Amino acid sequence: MKNPRVLITGGAGFIGSHTADALAGKGYKIRLLDNLQKPVHNGRWPRYVERKGYELMRGDVRQSDTWAKALKGVSYVYHLAAYQDQRLDFSRFFETNTVSTALLYEHIVNRKLPVKKVILASSQFVYGDGFYECAHKSGVKKVFHAQLRSWDKLLKNQWDIFCPHGKPARHVPFREDQKVDPTNSYGLSKYALETTALRLGRVYEIPSVIFRYSIVQGPRQSPRNLYSGALRIFVSQGLADVPMTVYEDGQQTRDFVNVHDVTRANVMALRRPEMDYEVFNVGGGKPYRVFDFAEHVKRILNSPSEINIGAFRRTDTRHAVSDISKLKRLGWTPKYTIDDSIHEYVKWFKAEGFHKQLNVKNLRSLKAGIKR
Repeated sequence: MKNPRVLITGGAGFIGSHTADALAGKGYKIRLLDNLQKPVHNGRWPRYVERKGYELMRGDVRQSDTWAKALKGVSYVYHLAAYQDQRLDFSRFFETNTVSTALLYEHIVNRKLPVKKVILASSQFVYGDGFYECAHKSGVKKVFHAQLRSWDKLLKNQWDIFCPHGKPARHVPFREDQKVDPTNSYGLSKYALETTALRLGRVYEIPSVIFRYSIVQGPRQSPRNLYSGALRIFVSQGLADVPMTVYEDGQQTRDFVNVHDVTRANVMALRRPEMDYEVFNVGGGKPYRVFDFAEHVKRILNSPSEINIGAFRRTDTRHAVSDISKLKRLGWTPKYTIDDSIHEYVKWFKAEGFHKQLNVKNLRSLKAGIKR
């Protein structure tokens, strides 16, 4: 088919819009679906998707009627829309992330739609704390599965995962074939999304690909999105000259991946049959301590902000770093550094005028009320 149509849910988001731009450059017709709801959006399509020839459709992926309209004439689907964060409205995570996925396959199967492939966004959050290695003085190494840290330990600022010998254990990077153990409703709903898509995809022969993204960073990441994480928070606080909030002791590690690298992985999956019915980690390939990440932001902004530590979130994992060797074996590798992501985000943040809208009072009180 010449110029096939691609549907991207969550198309107003920064991953969806960058993916749209890359696919449009390869000749695909683009249909973006988004609900444009606050706080991530403000009810209007962002400028970066307008006047590009994209078909812009407002709708809710939880509604069957939305899918009926959105899937008309579509050859490929990127299901990126998601409900995120560590909120207590548990059911909404499953309604938005999991039920929407079931509705997608339901419409494809029941209406015999000629969809050639579905590519879905998951998260490294599905792994939970993952596995740790205990290096005993005897030289014997033992790998064990870590459990969510208790509320009592967090209140006592006992951040590390300890091995049976009472020493801090070493985190083993997440692998796609390991046990998953999500710590919150977001991770649970994403893993349910994965199993739903892969099973229905295989049964009804709809090629499907799952990407477990690490912490994706870069331009177009909404400053209104409380889940968008460290880069948004540190840049906002640094530009407002208020203290930067780093959870726990700042020694926890994360891997950050640039949105352009994620986009390349997304596009790669479209025409690579060896990726069908597989799960892939998409990460930056290098762990960073969160405190060090804050220092990178502070340096690039030339900000006088202090870096404060000690707050925490109840279902955060101590370390979260993904092994990306599976995707690298297919020729993909991250090209962008965390400094690239910070520079790009700051440039976009200022160009959009967000630095003029910063609420210093809210940024100063960001640590309040997050122990949940």
